[in-house]
Amino acid sequence: MIISPKQFIARLVENHVIDGEAADRIEIDALNKNLPIFDYLLKYGNVKKESVLKVQADILNVPYIDISSSAADPQALNFIPESVARTYTVIPYAYDTKTDTVYIASSDPLNFNLNDFLEKKTKKRVILALGNIEDILRAISISYAHGLSPEVKEALAEVSDDTTKGKEKDTAVIKEAPIAKIVDTILEFAVKGRASDVHIEAEEGKTRIRYRIDGVLQEKLTLPRTIHDSLVSRIKILSEMKIDERRIPQDGRFGFKMGEEEVDLRVSTLPTVHGEKVVMRLLKKTGGLPLLSELGLRGPQFKDLEEAVSKPYGIILVTGPTGSGKTTTLYSVLTKLNKPTVNIVTLEDPVEYQIEGINQVQINPQAGLTFATGLRAFLRQDPNIILVGEIRDKETTQLAIQAALTGHLVFSTLHTNDAATAIPRLIDLGGEPFLISSVLNASIAQRIARRICESCKETYQPTPQIKENIVSVLGPLLPSKYSKGEDVKLSRGKGCIECNFSGYLGRIAIFEVLKITPAINKMILREASAKEIEQQARTTESLIIMKQDGYLKALDGITTIEEVLRIAEV
Repeated sequence: MIISPKQFIARLVENHVIDGEAADRIEIDALNKNLPIFDYLLKYGNVKKESVLKVQADILNVPYIDISSSAADPQALNFIPESVARTYTVIPYAYDTKTDTVYIASSDPLNFNLNDFLEKKTKKRVILALGNIEDILRAISISYAHGLSPEVKEALAEVSDDTTKGKEKDTAVIKEAPIAKIVDTILEFAVKGRASDVHIEAEEGKTRIRYRIDGVLQEKLTLPRTIHDSLVSRIKILSEMKIDERRIPQDGRFGFKMGEEEVDLRVSTLPTVHGEKVVMRLLKKTGGLPLLSELGLRGPQFKDLEEAVSKPYGIILVTGPTGSGKTTTLYSVLTKLNKPTVNIVTLEDPVEYQIEGINQVQINPQAGLTFATGLRAFLRQDPNIILVGEIRDKETTQLAIQAALTGHLVFSTLHTNDAATAIPRLIDLGGEPFLISSVLNASIAQRIARRICESCKETYQPTPQIKENIVSVLGPLLPSKYSKGEDVKLSRGKGCIECNFSGYLGRIAIFEVLKITPAINKMILREASAKEIEQQARTTESLIIMKQDGYLKALDGITTIEEVLRIAEV
């Protein structure tokens, strides 16, 4: 079916993708460039690719699939070999067991010869959906390179057959090779893909598996819903949980080794409407902790933190939401301070990394070991340095201040949005302002940004609006070369196989280090607001706020402006 340019443009206007004025301009430009309207819009049009493809699919009366955001379905992939997918530029993305139908993305969904060939090849009913050719090529590279191995695809078929025979077989199957292979492959994928968390979620018709990679959840696999209970039971056995208890949340942990890499997995289960959800947090045992300089601390921020941790007593707070890297920063500081002449004790919930030479204690509220009771016991253990996982109540706050007053260096975390807010928060938690002012050394706030992938990094000139925003946010911190007229250049990742076409590979922290000076101490005594403290620190103490630190890292080509705004825009 050939779509006339006028018909296509008219439908774009009708669907409010473009307006009438833009339609006339596009038609003329496409003629001048001798390009079909569709190709012109994808290459030069200032419209969303998705909107153009949806209109095309609507005219052709075929389904549309955004393959870039679809997870790989191992069952569907099993029907089409990689060689066939590459030859015909197609990717299977779903399999409906009820209708025995394989859904396949193609840039030419009305190719009936291709449809017939794929139906003969798969011995299934095939429905072709329209997808973007570039997204299909990327999906082929990612799905076949990182998808489930052939043995596990066979295991899926084997387990699916077994689970239909009844619950007696279901209990036995969780200990057998097929389910074990599937769990191993899910974990191997997580280790290879540098994931920090794995989410296994039951839905009505499928089980979806999502990985948190560089701080962002990505759906990578879907599995048949029939094997969900066996999958969860296998993980529960590994984690030493009760496999027959499905009504309440459970916690456990186990170890996993892949080649030279060894990880600890902290496992949590949660009953949901469609079945138990499992979240596994991966904690690397191998590879060691990063140095402070490798985290992203540099210049005056690095100097201020080094000064704060070199003092023999006081409190240093690290703030930020869950998953912002607070624990990693604290461990990096402790590793730097860890010497045979120093007694370091930590109280954590849970102990995430084990560091040789440091006495680490995990809290156990059921047994009466809380942050407060543990901290009280620590003071009788002759420590030099104490790490309290989190200050969350009045008793812990007062004990931490008491420990600092009696000559100990205390590290802890707080859940606040910025460094200055930690001070009013401590007062809210029962800390006396005159005591806080005498023991607080520094307050640090941080977030984690994704690094640009070095393999596909490119530079570009930002729009005038972005330039203005950079100049406005940085103010006097703007590098002098830009003040002298040099063009502002930013970097971004184009997307390649190395970074799974995301444009990002690895992470870097952005920081805000509030040094407690005499001027800030006076403000603490009079209980000034967080905004007043931050303003004072920016004016007289050269405080670099997180957004500014992020922008400076974006100018250095480490991350992108979009990434900084995603994590640090308050």
